[in-house]
Amino acid sequence: MTERALFDGLLRALVALGAVTFVALLLVVAPYGRHLRRGWGPRLHGTLGWVLMESAAALVPAAAFLAAGRPLGPVPWIFLGLWEVHYVYRAFLYPFRRRRAGELPVLVVVMGVAFNVVNGYLNGRWLSHFGPPLGLAWLAGPRFLGGLGLFLLGFAVNLHSDQVLFDLRAPGAGGYAVPQRGLHRLVASPNYLGELVEWTGFAVLTWSPAAAVFVLWTAANLVPRAIANLRWYRRTFPDYPRSRRALVPFVL
Repeated sequence: MTERALFDGLLRALVALGAVTFVALLLVVAPYGRHLRRGWGPRLHGTLGWVLMESAAALVPAAAFLAAGRPLGPVPWIFLGLWEVHYVYRAFLYPFRRRRAGELPVLVVVMGVAFNVVNGYLNGRWLSHFGPPLGLAWLAGPRFLGGLGLFLLGFAVNLHSDQVLFDLRAPGAGGYAVPQRGLHRLVASPNYLGELVEWTGFAVLTWSPAAAVFVLWTAANLVPRAIANLRWYRRTFPDYPRSRRALVPFVL
């Protein structure tokens, strides 16, 4: 089997697995964060588990670029830089800013690492090897500029939504509260919405099939979790605003 055949097979497998994941998460809530519960095996400290999961997404594409096997122009490196902006934050900054790390089931960490290794390989290898060469003119085209706008908008929503949640909890305090700022006033999981917008923008600006599959997987993973979060808020806080949606303002 050639590497390209393996690459295409993994891409198709990820689409199929995304469909299975979507259905599974509609039926069984992912057991971490506010949904953590017994029965899912041994656990790791939340910060360690998070770093292990997300660092794979930062390191594997970078390794793919270093093993590209051909000279790369500036455009692929800009793509990688945008990818790393997200994952350096998510893997090495975000987990240390949380005031309550909690725990993560080892099973969740292992599944997260496995996905991030495969997804990181697919995106890194397409951008550095299998994708068509792109010159500097690509950076002035509508796909790059429009996608970049979406990517930056989604990343900004992500950062702000995280900050709102950080500010809810005073140092040393525990428990949960209802956020009342930013897009939290409209949806239960604006950070998930930010991720979807961000990776949609990345798929557009790279015009990459691997990034497009990543968007499908992100939706399959985050839409059910956003629905579960909305149900949890409504169950936990009787005065939670009924007008708030799960993920998309006024729609879902």
